[in-house]
Amino acid sequence: MTAMNTKQFNDVSLGETLPELNIPITVALITGGAIATRDYFPGHHDKDAANELGSPHVFMNILTTNGLVERFVGQWCGPTGRLQNLKIKLGVPNYPGDHMTFTGEVTELDAETRTAVVSLKGKNSMGNHVTGSVAVVLP
Repeated sequence: MTAMNTKQFNDVSLGETLPELNIPITVALITGGAIATRDYFPGHHDKDAANELGSPHVFMNILTTNGLVERFVGQWCGPTGRLQNLKIKLGVPNYPGDHMTFTGEVTELDAETRTAVVSLKGKNSMGNHVTGSVAVVLP
């Protein structure tokens, strides 16, 4: 890494693991993320409405999950890495009171385009909340 913690393509290796990121799942994170992304679906901010849907509590929306995926990869690559081609799949819900731990590794490298593909998962106590990959163009 160079100044400002920017990952350089030449410093990345196939199979490199990213530092784990542990995210406490709180009501504030879930509701704040939903409101910030203009997702007013009641299941994301109203516990009673979520209960009526058969959910034990409010649950995280996909846009908040997407933002957390970007945070995880962005902390690894630094401020000049360009995230592209983000592909995620949701699994089990994220509920307040749990934690989600992100893990990931570099699964592809393309020297011509200076692109590293990071495969990742975010897991909570019930299993994988999110799995996917992100291509990152590095300086």
